[in-house]
Amino acid sequence: MRKFVIAALVVIVGGLAAFFALTAPRRAVAEDPALEQGGDVERGRIVFHAGGCASCHATPRQDNRLLLGGGLELKSPFGAFYAPNISSHPVDGIGRWRTVDLANAMLAGVAPDGAHYYPAFPYASYASARLEDVRDLMAFLRTTPPVEGKARDHDLGFPFNIRRTLGLWKVLFAPTPAPLRDDPAKPAAWNRGRYLVETLGHCAECHSPRNGLGGIVAGQRLAGGPELEGQGWVPNITPHGLKDWTRGDLEQLLDLGLTPEGDSVGGSMTSVVRNMAQLSKDDRLAIADYLLSLPPREGPPKPKR
Repeated sequence: MRKFVIAALVVIVGGLAAFFALTAPRRAVAEDPALEQGGDVERGRIVFHAGGCASCHATPRQDNRLLLGGGLELKSPFGAFYAPNISSHPVDGIGRWRTVDLANAMLAGVAPDGAHYYPAFPYASYASARLEDVRDLMAFLRTTPPVEGKARDHDLGFPFNIRRTLGLWKVLFAPTPAPLRDDPAKPAAWNRGRYLVETLGHCAECHSPRNGLGGIVAGQRLAGGPELEGQGWVPNITPHGLKDWTRGDLEQLLDLGLTPEGDSVGGSMTSVVRNMAQLSKDDRLAIADYLLSLPPREGPPKPKR
């Protein structure tokens, strides 16, 4: 009996040790004073819009998209998330953050205090961002007005309210942080479009179906699926869903929010269009080139009404 108890304790202790080792937050970027040098505000503005920062972090119910006080409610099957204040406020926002703090948040989903961020913050896509883009983004964010007030805590049930378990989610679904490299066999515009779609624009985060743990179904990436808040359906943006769309049609949608039929987009896509309209026409065409080059992927069946 004594040997059994000792063996059981060894298994339990070993299991707990493995759990804590496996779920430990891992930063992607080491301390480096050089990260605080340089930083192009205008390039950071483009990164800000391409990344859709205002869509989640702008203070709700006001028109200034540079008032980044957070507070937007993001509903999900796991509970409600509330976007944090990322303004330049030194206490309530990120005014005291260093560039390395922003880099580890975006690339690895790790907060300055070492805690995991929830993947409602799309770091699984941002993981392939280039470090110079993060530095430029920080330069831009430092120019935004400070906004007082912190967003409320996330409203999540057990076990989703235990942040440590996010380490397991990252092992399963978050890629190892590494900058997306250009494909030398492809044109520059295609590579730019891929970077905007797959990384900064994080299009797959909304336009892909997810499994029961909230991970993107890899074989149906960008093939549409149920809206995360459970109130609609996100369209397939591979050629299977775009069908007869041209690159000009896609560029118009991203610039003006108009479909080839003259209809206006609605819902969360309205905010996406406001972001994409701030990019150059060349960037919007690059996005179109990349999307239209993808293999057609059939998404999950849309429920009948």
